[in-house]
Amino acid sequence: MKQFNKLLFGVAGVPLASEKRTILEGVKKVKELNLDAMELEFVRRVNVTVDKAIDIRVVSKRENIALTSHAPYYINFNSFENEKLKMSKKRLLETCKITYFCGGWSVCFHAAYYMNKPVNEVYSKVKNALKELMEELMTQKYIVWVRPETTGKPSQFGSLEELIKLSLEVENVLPVIDFAHLHARAKGGNNSYEEFCSILSLIEKELSVEALKNMHIHVSGIEYGEKGEKRHLNLLNSDFNYKDLIKALKKFEVKGVLICESPNKEEDTLLLKKTYESNDPL
Repeated sequence: MKQFNKLLFGVAGVPLASEKRTILEGVKKVKELNLDAMELEFVRRVNVTVDKAIDIRVVSKRENIALTSHAPYYINFNSFENEKLKMSKKRLLETCKITYFCGGWSVCFHAAYYMNKPVNEVYSKVKNALKELMEELMTQKYIVWVRPETTGKPSQFGSLEELIKLSLEVENVLPVIDFAHLHARAKGGNNSYEEFCSILSLIEKELSVEALKNMHIHVSGIEYGEKGEKRHLNLLNSDFNYKDLIKALKKFEVKGVLICESPNKEEDTLLLKKTYESNDPL
């Protein structure tokens, strides 16, 4: 699968500055903004046909824009209902298929809610569902990275440790590291240079240094409370320590794609890229 020789910076969804709210126009606008990547946001459903996906592939390749995607939020591999579990697998499979035809590289998704079930039981259900999905993807040759995301609430499956274990046990699975979510999940922790380095060091130790060269990252400002994540904020309207995160990413020579999910989209993405490329000490 595709590898990148540096850290790319991109927006979650079509940039706000794009007059036409289509993926094709969004890709072109990302290029105009001197950014490197865009995440396809399939929030409620996968609304791109294979033919349209092939058009997107042509344009993104021409503009040299890397594509990732976010699967619909209606996925829960710990559902009590067989029909909902079946639909969760179908939604993720469809996202992977269309992402592949778009020329995309990595698919992000929220795996499950605990729903008052034992943690080990939920982990087993998620693992088994992912193994079935990966077998189907391999059969159909839709080759993309499938990445459960670290989540912002303790009620959601998706701690860093869970996703590292999942990545070790299921082929072609790696985590999306959402640093804002980790910050919210810890109710204000995971927000210093030392803590960011600790997270990256754990990934390096458990998943190898190669995992640091193949990262799918989410960053934004974030509001949180006792139950974790409340909503995304712009970086300068939050306490998220993006400068220390950038410092840690540079120290560990992280490569891959960083997607900014702040409400102001390209403004914060450009801030992160400028900070990363600056020679000024952080």
